[in-house]
Amino acid sequence: MKTGTIISLFAMSAILLDSCTPKLPQTRKDDTVDTYFGVEVADPYRWLEDDTSAETAAWVKAQNKVTDAYLGKLPKRAGILSRLKEVADYEKVGVPTHKKNGKWYFYKNDGLQNQSVLYELDALDAEPRLFLDPNTLSDDGTVALKGTYFSGDCRYMAYSISRSGSDWQEFYVMDVRNHTLLEDHIRWAKFSGAAWRGDGFYYSAYDTPKGDGHEYSGKNEGHKIFYHKLGTPQSEDELFFSNPEEPLRFYTLDVNEEQTMAFLFEDGADTGNNLYVMDFAHPEKGFVQMTRDMKHSAYPVETDGSTIYIFTNDGAPMNKLVKAELSKPSYTDWKDLIPESDCVLEGVSFVADKMIATYLKDASTHAYLYSKDGAQIEEILLPGIGSASFSGKKDEPECFYSYTSFTVPGTIYSYDTETGESSVWASPKTRFDLSELVTEQVFFESKDGTRIPMFVTRGKSVRLDGQNPVLLYGYGGFDISLTPSFSANRIPFLEAGGIYVQVNLRGGGEYGEAWHLAGTKMNKQNVFDDFIAAAEWMIAKNYTTPERLAIMGGSNGGLLVGACMTQRPDLYAVAIPQVGVMDMLRYHKFTIGWNWAPDYGTSDDSAEMFAYLRGYSPLHNLKPGTKYPATLVTTADHDDRVVPAHSFKFAATLQECNAGPNPCLIRIDSKAGHGGGKPLAKVLEEQADIYAFIFENLDMD
Repeated sequence: MKTGTIISLFAMSAILLDSCTPKLPQTRKDDTVDTYFGVEVADPYRWLEDDTSAETAAWVKAQNKVTDAYLGKLPKRAGILSRLKEVADYEKVGVPTHKKNGKWYFYKNDGLQNQSVLYELDALDAEPRLFLDPNTLSDDGTVALKGTYFSGDCRYMAYSISRSGSDWQEFYVMDVRNHTLLEDHIRWAKFSGAAWRGDGFYYSAYDTPKGDGHEYSGKNEGHKIFYHKLGTPQSEDELFFSNPEEPLRFYTLDVNEEQTMAFLFEDGADTGNNLYVMDFAHPEKGFVQMTRDMKHSAYPVETDGSTIYIFTNDGAPMNKLVKAELSKPSYTDWKDLIPESDCVLEGVSFVADKMIATYLKDASTHAYLYSKDGAQIEEILLPGIGSASFSGKKDEPECFYSYTSFTVPGTIYSYDTETGESSVWASPKTRFDLSELVTEQVFFESKDGTRIPMFVTRGKSVRLDGQNPVLLYGYGGFDISLTPSFSANRIPFLEAGGIYVQVNLRGGGEYGEAWHLAGTKMNKQNVFDDFIAAAEWMIAKNYTTPERLAIMGGSNGGLLVGACMTQRPDLYAVAIPQVGVMDMLRYHKFTIGWNWAPDYGTSDDSAEMFAYLRGYSPLHNLKPGTKYPATLVTTADHDDRVVPAHSFKFAATLQECNAGPNPCLIRIDSKAGHGGGKPLAKVLEEQADIYAFIFENLDMD
C-alpha cells in the first residue's frame, strides 16, 4: 500500500471500548519491499526503524497513551504495585571482596533504593562505611554503576556507569584514600572493563558516533583497545590494539593481578573466542595466539607465576580446567587439571591453596573442593537445590558464596576450606513468608522425544484441578543456563494462587555445548518445540488450561514468546514478549546484532538460512484474521542491545492482524534500556503493569 493512500496515522476515537478493549491507533504502512535470494518480502512498517524521526516519536506517544489508559483502569494494578513495593523492601547484601589495601568491599541495598550502594570495611566484623553511592549520580536513579576496577596498589578505582540503560559506558576515576573524583573521563566505551597497568588502564571503545542521532541504533563496528594514562584527556589515549580487517568482532583486554601478562580476547565470529597472551617481560614479542578455533571458548581464571589456568570447552563439551605455561602457551601444550565429566563444569575459583569447582546437575549448582593439583577432596554441601557462586583469592583463607533458590532470597555464606563448614555471613530480613511455597523439578518429553527439565513453584495448598493460572518462563539461547533464583516480583502472582514455571530449553547451557548447539541456527525450532511441549504438559497434567496460561520471556526469550504465540496462538491466554528479537531478517543490521549470528544465522548467509529464519521470525509469521493471546509487548527508548524497532514493528503488525477481542498493546519505557541497571522504581512500575495485565486477562482474583 502506497504512502499517503491510507488513513491518517493516528485517527483515534474513544481510547477504550467496553470491557476494557482498547481502541488502537492505526499505523501508517508504506511500500517497502526487500528481495532475498529472489524472494520479495514486504516491510511496510520499516519507517518505525528510524528512532530519530518525529513520526516515530508521535507513534510511540500514541501507543503509550492507549496502553497507559488501559493499564490505568485495571482494578488490581494499584494493589499489585503496593504489594510489590512491600515485598521488595528488604535488605539485600552482596558477596564481600578483599583488596590489596586490606579493605573489604560489598554492595548493599537497604530495600527500595534505586541502585545498590558500594560499602567499605576495615575488617569483616567492622562497621561498614559508604564508599560509592550511584543513587547520587542522578535524580531519578537512571545512572547505573556497571563495574569497579581498583589499581594494582589500590590507590585509585576506575568505575564505569551507564545512562538510561544504554550499553554505552563512561569511565571515571576516584582517589580511594579521600573519595575524591579525578578529572579523568572516558566516553563511548562499550562492553569493557578497566584493566590497570602502571599509572593507567586499558579499555575497549568504538569511535565517537557521528552525531546524527542514531547512537542507540546504528551498527557498532571497529571495536578498539586504548590505554589511558591518569591525568591526561581521552583525546591523548594510546590506541593499543585494533583489527580493521575484522570490524564485526569484539576485542577486550585483561591483565593478571601481578601485572606480568595481558590476555587479549577476540569474540563475535562464532560461539567461542580466540585467546592471545602477552608477556610483559618481553613486550617486543607482542601477543602470542593461544587458540585457533572460535567455535570453542577459553578464558583464563588465574595465573601463578608463569602458569596459566584456563577454563575451556575445547575438546570438552561439558567444559574443563587446563594448565598452560607462558613459555609454551599454545593449546597443543595444555594439560588437563580438572577433566571433563558427565555434568557441566560451571566455574572454578581459587581459594587459599585450593580450588572450588561448581557444576550444573540438572540445572542446579553442586560444588566440590579440589587440591591445587586437581584432586577432588570433598563435596561442599549447599543449603538445597539452587544456585551458588563462590568468591575467593589464591593465598587468602577467606571464601564466600552466595546462594539462592526460587524460595530462598540471596544469602551470603562464608566457607572454611579446612573444616568444610559453611556459616551465614549475611541473611536477608524479609517482610514476607515463603514457608508455604514449594518448588519441584519435573521432566517432560519434547516433540522429538528429548527429555527437558523445568522447575515448578507454587503454594503448598494449590490443588492441581486444571484451573490454576500458570506463568511459563523461558530463554533458550546463547549457552545461557536458567538456574533457580529468587525474585520478589513473583510473590503477588504466587500469593494469588498462581504457579510459576521455569523451563530449561535447548539452546541454553544446562547440559553443555551439545545442548546449546541443539537450539541454534537450523535447530532453532527445537527451542520453540520445547516451550510448546512444556505448555502442553502443564495442561495434560491438570495444572492449567489454555485460558489460564501466560508465557513470558525477555530478549532472546522475547523471540521465544513471539515465535510460540505465532505458531500456537490457541495455546495461551496471555503473552508477554519483553525487549524481544522480532525481525529475524534484519536483526544483524543494528548495533551489535551481528554478534548473534553464531546462534541464529543471518538472512544474508544462504537461501536456505533465509527461508528458515523467515519460517519462524515472529514479525513475518503474524497472520491477518487470527485471534492472538492478550499481548503486552515491552521495550524501551534507550535499548541499544535489541533496538526497540523490533517491538515497534511487531506490535504494529500484531494490532493489524489480530481478529479477536484480546488487547494487543505495547509499553515503551523512557530513559530505560535492555534491562540492566534499570532503577528499582522503574522495575516495580513495569512489573505492576505486567502482572496487572496478566491478572486481568487470566481472570485472577
